[in-house]
Amino acid sequence: MALTITTYTGAHFAPTEPAPEGVRIQDVAHALSLLCRGNGHVKQFFSVGQHCLHCAREAKARGWGSRVALACLLHDASEAYLSDVPRPFKASLPEYRVLENRLLAVIYQKFLGSPLTAREAALVKQVDDDMLYYDLKVLLNDAPQGPAPVMQTAFSYQVLPFAQVEREYLELFEALMSEVHGA
Repeated sequence: MALTITTYTGAHFAPTEPAPEGVRIQDVAHALSLLCRGNGHVKQFFSVGQHCLHCAREAKARGWGSRVALACLLHDASEAYLSDVPRPFKASLPEYRVLENRLLAVIYQKFLGSPLTAREAALVKQVDDDMLYYDLKVLLNDAPQGPAPVMQTAFSYQVLPFAQVEREYLELFEALMSEVHGA
């Protein structure tokens, strides 16, 4: 029997054996609004949810379409169930990456209707990497490698109330779902 966690909406979800019907966008939006980037090692609180909003808006501004923007909004959704692991450390956790990829595949299938193509995955990674450059610079006073990526959106690291991030996440999710699926 799979071990489960109790989610914000009261569901019992098995992150190691994810079922699509157990993934609820309300749980994702709520959890990501409360989860801090960088495992909390930042100058000020900045949520994973806010990061995902920035990524989705940037993808849309780059003209990459609603499907890629929705994938950017969801790219860290597995962290709502598995928690965040900083990128340098995650590389040394192959079992975690297997679980994360399995869960993300279920999430993408549920909300996008199919897995990401190689091109879509590359675009999501590009936006995430570009945003990471600024996350490191602003949130950690770190000196990222290479030139600063050119961004198409203006974004802020202002601390926003959790409920606002959750609401904005759900609103953007609904808008992008309508665009992607024509609902």
